Order: sequence, then C-alpha cells, then structure tokens
Amino acid sequence: MSAPRGKAVSPFRQPRAVWAVAFACVISFMGIGLVDPILPALAESLDATPSQVSLLFSSYLIVTAVAMLFVGWVSSRIGAKRTLVTGLAVIVVFAALAGATDSINGIVGFRAGWGLGNALFIATSLAVIVASASGGFSGAIILYETALGLGIAVGPLLGGELGGISWRGPFFGVAALMAVALIATLALVPDLPRPERGTSPLAPLKALRHRGLLTMGIMALLYNWGFFTMLGYAPYPMELDAHELGLVFTAWGLLVAAFSVFFAPRLQARYGTAPVLYANLTGLGIVMAVIAAGVTDPTTVIVAVIVSGAFIGINNTLTTQAVMLVSPVERPVASSAYGFLRFIGGGLAPYVAGKLADATDLSVPFYLGAATFLLAVPVLASGHGLLRRAEADTGEGEPVAPTLTPVGTPTPTGTPPVIVAVGAHHESAAVVDAAARLARDTRSPLEVVHVRQTAVVEEQAVDTETEAAAEAAVTAHLDRLGRLGVAATGQILTGVGDHAAAGRALARHAAEAGARTVAVGRSPRGPLAQFAEGSFTSALTHAATCTVVLVDPDEEPRPLTARSLTQLRAETR
Repeated sequence: MSAPRGKAVSPFRQPRAVWAVAFACVISFMGIGLVDPILPALAESLDATPSQVSLLFSSYLIVTAVAMLFVGWVSSRIGAKRTLVTGLAVIVVFAALAGATDSINGIVGFRAGWGLGNALFIATSLAVIVASASGGFSGAIILYETALGLGIAVGPLLGGELGGISWRGPFFGVAALMAVALIATLALVPDLPRPERGTSPLAPLKALRHRGLLTMGIMALLYNWGFFTMLGYAPYPMELDAHELGLVFTAWGLLVAAFSVFFAPRLQARYGTAPVLYANLTGLGIVMAVIAAGVTDPTTVIVAVIVSGAFIGINNTLTTQAVMLVSPVERPVASSAYGFLRFIGGGLAPYVAGKLADATDLSVPFYLGAATFLLAVPVLASGHGLLRRAEADTGEGEPVAPTLTPVGTPTPTGTPPVIVAVGAHHESAAVVDAAARLARDTRSPLEVVHVRQTAVVEEQAVDTETEAAAEAAVTAHLDRLGRLGVAATGQILTGVGDHAAAGRALARHAAEAGARTVAVGRSPRGPLAQFAEGSFTSALTHAATCTVVLVDPDEEPRPLTARSLTQLRAETR
C-alpha cells in the first residue's frame, strides 16, 4: 500500500518563470536601500536641502500607499501577469527619467511614478511566484524570502558603488536591471487565470472598519514613521561618502534579513506576538533616542543604525503576522489595507522630519521618531486581547485563527483515530500511506488533515492553495485509501501565516478527537525549518497530549518529543 515516490525537490529547482520574477523581486527590494547612500550626494550636487531630498521618499511612498488600495481591483480585472508587467514597465520608465533629470523636483516627481509601478509589482509578485512554482508552495516561499533578503542586503552596497561614480548611477542601474526582468517576465511567465471573484476598489478602505485591522494598521503607521525618519535622515550626520554609506546600510540590511527570517519566528513561538512587539518597539524607541542624543557624533549614529536592523527585521515580520491574525477579511484585502496605512506613515515621516529639521535642528526628527515607536506600544496594547484570542483560538471576537473544515463522510466514533497532517507537496501521498499502515496496525480509523497555509512575507499575504484545490487533494487521498479498504475521513486545516498557531490548533483537535497518534512527514522546506522552534511540527509536538510521530515510507515511525526535536535539529548542522 504505497503511492509513487519521487526524489526530494530542491526549492531552487524552479521553472524559469519563477526565476524571472524572483530576479525582479531582488531589484524591487533593493529600491529604498539603493537610494539611501546617495542622499547627501544628491543634496550637494543639486544644491538641495535635506528636507527637499527627503521628498524622494515621501512622493514614492505616498503614491505606493494610495495605489495599494486599487492594485487588487486592477489585478482581478486584467490578471496577475499583466499587472506585474505593467508595474515593471512603469518602474523602468520612471527610474530612467529620475536618473536623466537635473532637478530635485524632477526626481521627486519621477519617484512618484516609480511608486505606482512598485505598488503594482509588489502586490502581485508573491502570488505569481506561488502560482508558477513547482513542487508545492514551500519552495516558492523560500525563494521569495531569499530574494527579499538579497535585495535588502545588497541594495545599499550596489547603491554605494554606483553612487560613488555618480548620483545618477542607482537610478539608471535600477532601470537597466528591471528592463532585463521585464523582458524575462514577458518571455517566460505564462498567463495566469484571473480570480473567480473580482475585488472592489473600496474593499481595503471598508476593511479598516474592523477594529483589529485598524488597530494593527495604526500601529504599523507609527512604526513606519520612525523607520523612514531614520532611513531618510540618518545618512546626513554619518558624514560618509556614498561608498561608505553603502557599507553601513549593507550591514544594517544583513541584520534586517537575518532577524526577519530566522529569529522572528522563534521569538514569536516562545513569547507570543504581542510581547515580542512590545519589547521590540521599545527597543527601537531607545535606539532612535540614542541617535537623536548623539546626532553630532557620527560613530554613535552609525552603530545605532546598524543595531536597529535587528529590531526592524523582527518588527517587519511580526507586524504583518499580527495584521493577518486579527483580520476578518480576505488576505489580499487585508494586505492592501495594511499596506495603505503602512506606506502612508512612511511617506509622511520624511516630509515632516524635513520641516522640523529646517525649523529646529537635526535631533528633533529623531526624537519624534523615537516617540512614534513608543506610541505604537499603547496602540498595540489596545488590541492585545484580539491578538491573544487569535493566537489562543478561543473563537471569540473578530480574529481569524486556524480553522478545520471536514471533507468526506465521518468515520464511526468510539475508536481513537490516527491523524496524519500533510501539505500540498509531492510526498503527501506517500506520507498518508505510511500513516495508513500505522492505523491498520493499531486497528484505528485514519483522519487525513490537509494543512493549507496563507503565506505571509513582509507586507504581502497570499493563499497558497484555493479551497477547491485543497478539497480535491483530500478527496484524492480518501478515494485512494477507500480503494485499499482503509476507513478514513478528512479535514482541511487553514492557517494564516503563523505555522506554530496551526500546529497548536491541530494539537487541540487531536485532543478533542481523542486521537491515538498524530503523524507528520518530512517537510519540503527541509529539516532546519521543520524542526526549528516556532515551526508547525515543533508547536504540534509541544502542545499535543497524544503521541506525535515522524513517518517516513522507508523507516519505522519515529516518536517526536522535545528531546528528539533537539536531536533532529542537531543532525542538520
């Protein structure tokens, strides 16, 4: 009794279409960091004040914010590929125009057009990668996260190198690289089906009527106010050239990427979303106050900015998680509403900071940024109950926590079942069949739980499967098991980005069902991700009241405990 098995698929063995979009993602994520090292050079070359140069951020981010309200509607009308291609083309045109102009006002205006293209691109890039990927969505998410990390880390370095030649270099560099990505996308990415239901252009604004989404959105606005105050003004007191600024912000970007991908999920799993955000926002407030107090000492500013990368990496990940946990609307709509508030805060901050710096001194914008970080803490606290209930899944209030949807005919009750959790990947049938042998040996019914996650990366959230596809996957398992004489039923476990929350939800379900055993297979994300603190498997193992086993078609089931998880993590090093 077994399904055909194939070799494990590397997340980096993807169709050329995925690589084309991933390359464009790297360049897009370079965007802000690419410009940061040339801010002082721009001010000097174009005889502009820092407050005038700061409008490069404001025009870009405010247009991005407003466009985020409509990109979902546009994508639902013309399709994801056309939206993506339009965004890339707009970025190419306006980045080149920004490099060709000779006035600060011209650059500010062309950056606004660049912001429109950016909104069209970032709103659809993750969805296109997931839809075009092979071997399940896990590899696509790994590739997207890799592109994110590379873009954040490499952007300032490339900006510094190109800016060392001329302040025009980063603009022409983006235009050239995005033109390559545009050609590759046109040639390699297939047309993708449009959504079955269109999205209203007013849906994101209407979504902000929900208390949870509005609270987290305001918190994100305040956080981004402080964040973009630092990005827009910290280069000036450092007194470095473009190349040196590039190195500083590369170190900053490496910390952002590392703490976003590796540390944030572990801290969230151990302490919870809200407590980590409280500590993190407080830490950012302190770092910003240090910059303000030491604004006349370049070394203090440099060290503080680099250290802030760790806090920003954690905050970027957990803020989006918090939004998705409490949002009662569809993920793309919540993402657009959140993106609107987030980018509005980022866009207004440099403009206000410039006015304050001109009227007072350079320390005042940083003190205001510190205050906005700290003010975000009580705003978050006002929604603490919503977050706590979402993570605990009490079923109260607005939050959307992991849910279970039955599929198929329930098996007779009375006998403790064996539950097997699988995702949408090429080994799922083999994992289910291995669990079926375990159920047969213990004379237990089998329950197949298909785990359907909403992927959350930065401000983007995308459903990795449609409900119909998830139901079809469960039905295929049940039909195959039925032909083999195995009594089985199915469930779809829908999560919202927090893998640990989904694991705890399955543990609660297993306890309610009186399960004998819960079985999981090897994850296509690899052992480091599967057995890390904060993962689905780790959270399930810690929370389950019954036995949890790791099943492999070629080996005996391996019981999972806190100790064995530690051993499995050690085996991967």
